[in-house]
Amino acid sequence: MILKPQTCLRVIDLQNGIVNRQHAPYTAAQVVQNADRLIRIFTKKGAFVVLVRVSSVDGKDMFRPNTDLKHHPVPFQEGWDRLVPELANCKKAHVITKRQWGAFYGTELDLQLRRRGIDTIVLCGISTAIGVDTTAREAYQHGYHQIFVEDAMTASTKEEHDYVCRFIFPRIGRIRTSEEVAGFFTGN
Repeated sequence: MILKPQTCLRVIDLQNGIVNRQHAPYTAAQVVQNADRLIRIFTKKGAFVVLVRVSSVDGKDMFRPNTDLKHHPVPFQEGWDRLVPELANCKKAHVITKRQWGAFYGTELDLQLRRRGIDTIVLCGISTAIGVDTTAREAYQHGYHQIFVEDAMTASTKEEHDYVCRFIFPRIGRIRTSEEVAGFFTGN
């Protein structure tokens, strides 16, 4: 398989306040390294790269529904919403700021993709079971083809990651490794 020009790389929430937590089955460092490699390859080939981050003005602009799980507000540390240094200097990337789990609702993401004729999304980031999964489901509902880079995403637990990769992603796209995706550009 060779990736076509209508393909976009979308990287979810690789930012200071999220990567500095415990993750499994891959460490945040592994995910950042694999995502950075893909960003460099996609950028070199002239493909559209979108870096998605979650941010808040004061915490009141984020969803707070009533849930069974008790919400423990975490104070936002200075710079928590900044992209990790490895990605911060990607000048050709388009940055989307979201205020909830998914990257489509309330953002210009769909508009930017459609204006560029994008119909396929390569998706990675943190967390597999929250930001990546929610964005993937939204993309599916918008009619996009998807490729999930399994070793360029991670979750809070291995069980969360494995569940989504085993039961959800195969229903809405294709799962590949970062090595396989990198090979798509060379036809390997």
